[in-house]
Amino acid sequence: MSVEANVYPKNHPERADLIDGSIGELSPFHDTYGYYAQGVGPDTAVLPEGWQTRVVIVHSPNTRGASGLCLEVNDLALSKLVPFREKDQHFNREAIAHRMLHKAVLLERLQSMPLTVEMREQVAARIERLFVAAD
Repeated sequence: MSVEANVYPKNHPERADLIDGSIGELSPFHDTYGYYAQGVGPDTAVLPEGWQTRVVIVHSPNTRGASGLCLEVNDLALSKLVPFREKDQHFNREAIAHRMLHKAVLLERLQSMPLTVEMREQVAARIERLFVAAD
């Protein structure tokens, strides 16, 4: 569970700053509702090839007619394995504990990520450690 949501305004990327200013961290929205959004751009996350074809459409009565596109969970986990911040590690540990991630899928998609060989090896080692710790 997180109080932060990254929001990429796909059809209007220039509006990322507007999101930060309107409903971002420490905004009146954040103070009122207890969560906030960060506006992000197309280069914010490092993602594997083909991620656009795997997005998950979120649409329900709770979205009041709007649809959101969310990263597929293995793609999201890979994007979090690159910066490897504590909050990202926590997310990935929980996703593994809930059987949402698949090691083989992560390792396969890792090969298509725009990373140096050294960074790809570091991420592969992180994947291995995550799954060993989960056993």
